Amino acid sequence: MKFAATIQIMPRPEILDPQGKATRLGMHNLGFDQIDEVRIGKLITLNLEAESEEKAKEIVEESCKKLLANTVIEEYSFSLRQLEEA
Repeated sequence: MKFAATIQIMPRPEILDPQGKATRLGMHNLGFDQIDEVRIGKLITLNLEAESEEKAKEIVEESCKKLLANTVIEEYSFSLRQLEEA
């Protein structure tokens, strides 16, 4: 079975986000004073093959923990959908 995963990785709330702060300052300089907070993260999409949805979830989870996210300073979430076979 083929699956598509969409993974969101964000800095943990207690971690400073210098890129987000710089973006917020830039937005204020452009007149977007309504913007209170900006957090910058990553969006990763990937396709994979697995024998079941449960196994696909395990693969994505392990990929996030071992490579894609630095779990000390980042948190992640993902969604998974099955792709139609051609």
